[in-house]
Amino acid sequence: MNTFFGLDFGTTNSALSINENGNSRLLDIDEFNIAEKTMRSILFFDENNGVFVGQNAINEYLKNGANGRLIQSIKTSLPHKTADRTNISGNTYTLEDLITVILKHIKKKGERHIGSEINDVIIGRPAIFSNDKEEDKLAETRLKTAALNAGFKNIRFQFEPIAAALSFEDSLKNTEEKNVFVGDFGGGTSDFAVIKLKGKEEKIAKDRKKDILSVDGVFVGGDAFDSLLMWEKLTKYFGKNTKYKSISGYSLNIPQYIIQTICKWHLIPNLRNEEIYSDLRQIKLAADDSKSIQNLETLIRGNYALMLFQAIEEAKYELSLYDKSQINYENGDLKIKEDITRVEFEEIINEDIEKIKKCVNETLLKSGLSEKEIDFVFLTGGTSYIPRIKNVFANKFGAEKIKITDTFTSVAYGLGLSGYLFE
Repeated sequence: MNTFFGLDFGTTNSALSINENGNSRLLDIDEFNIAEKTMRSILFFDENNGVFVGQNAINEYLKNGANGRLIQSIKTSLPHKTADRTNISGNTYTLEDLITVILKHIKKKGERHIGSEINDVIIGRPAIFSNDKEEDKLAETRLKTAALNAGFKNIRFQFEPIAAALSFEDSLKNTEEKNVFVGDFGGGTSDFAVIKLKGKEEKIAKDRKKDILSVDGVFVGGDAFDSLLMWEKLTKYFGKNTKYKSISGYSLNIPQYIIQTICKWHLIPNLRNEEIYSDLRQIKLAADDSKSIQNLETLIRGNYALMLFQAIEEAKYELSLYDKSQINYENGDLKIKEDITRVEFEEIINEDIEKIKKCVNETLLKSGLSEKEIDFVFLTGGTSYIPRIKNVFANKFGAEKIKITDTFTSVAYGLGLSGYLFE
């Protein structure tokens, strides 16, 4: 069997495993992130065209006073034809160029650990990049191109929920056979699969297609919940409810596309242009709440979205543990202390929870199995800790069946177990 990498390139975090002699193990790929064997899927270009990756990108971004270009959630752009290229400090980068920087960095870190070059890789991909087949194919092609540009020669893809399932399979007792429902919750998508898993000593066919009973996904992930919290709780500080008088005397709202854009922080750099700044200056002069417009302009000009969304993320995490939390953010004269309860949070994300619930039901239906025939429910990804998410599965399958382990690395570990793809 070839020695190969299992690479989980995620919307928020990436992780890497290596398979040697049939055994998979995780590798540290970010010396600046000592808490987890993961690396933030993030880039920072400073004003001198220096490029930084992972936690180091965040460190340099903050060190440089948020001056430069911070890029996150690149994976979500893969299926979009219009997300073709961007200009950074006078240089043009294609989407593939940006992803190549991340993949090349991960490859280099992995090879340094084992002391040799690795050309073979199995890369995870969501169940669906897009409902449009052409866009789905485009996304995978772009990701493969970036992997080739990063130096990999032999590239295979595996569905991320299947990789997570293989990770769970590795924990089964000898000769065990179980029907497992897998939920893999990422930053951009939530993917599901039903698969027959077998203990180590059970003879496992190289072709696992017959064991995969169904795979599906929905475009709802952790980033969507952050955006909803921003929209419902914080946009009021940045002009959402502000009115201003037009030249003809009409009372107008701030353009909705601006407010919608700041709810997806990786898109905020799109607002950093003189036309937007000019509009905001005019609006501020005629606004009934000029302070909120100043806050908006500062957020965009200063590129401060990272810190704001980190505050949102921290509150969201606390709501998985406690009944209430507070979003705390401070920047100059702007001081936000916004209380939020778990009940309120669940109301905010209710529509997306219903989408997840629908996809779970459809995935099970496609498998041909009933709830009672599912032996375990294996959940992975940070969003799996949200109580409302866990309740979707507890109510359908029973709380006693739910297993949550290796939240951020099970996909990468499982990709390292997908060696049959190279046989």
